[in-house]
Amino acid sequence: MIKCGECGYENMDGLDYCDGCGAKLAAAAGGTAAAPAENKSETTPPAPGADIDAKATPSLAADAPVDGQPTSEVPTGDLKKETPETPAPSADAAAPSGAPATFKAKLSVVRGGRKGQEFPLEDGNNLVGRWDPETGSFPEVDLDADDPEAKISRKHALIRIDGGKITIEDIGSLNGTYVNRQPRLSPGSPAEIKSGDEVIIGKTFLKLVVEPIS
Repeated sequence: MIKCGECGYENMDGLDYCDGCGAKLAAAAGGTAAAPAENKSETTPPAPGADIDAKATPSLAADAPVDGQPTSEVPTGDLKKETPETPAPSADAAAPSGAPATFKAKLSVVRGGRKGQEFPLEDGNNLVGRWDPETGSFPEVDLDADDPEAKISRKHALIRIDGGKITIEDIGSLNGTYVNRQPRLSPGSPAEIKSGDEVIIGKTFLKLVVEPIS
């Protein structure tokens, strides 16, 4: 009789497998059961230190130079092409806004006052109005003598010469400022004027004259 080492069932001699549980029976006679067979599928762990360095340490073979040249190189593009170029400033941007004018300008009375009276305009701001006895201020364009009906405000308009540009702006006058008989200028909104333009201040008509500096 062969005793099964798994379940203890007594099997007839000559059997390879237990009739009780189906386990493989020991080949030795005398009813002694052999130890369970080892699982051949299990992999015996490698000896300490064996192949560990080869797996853990990245291979340097791929980076090794071939004929003195590395197999992989960092791309070295033209850095100047990658950097956006700063556009060169335009001529208008480069020119300072306070550049001196290359001309001289003046206002000439053509109607409603002393016809032919001229008022030279300076670079920068030119106040147009009437002499103020309370403050003693004299505007650059003093139309007090040309305005017997007092239709012109003491601080009526502002003419500004900045470089090659001339603008006029109403500064809150009572009767308004007009250019070339167009609609009344909105206070605080400068309008560009050029040589030959007509400016109406109250009941006084003036003409802008611009002459180049020789």
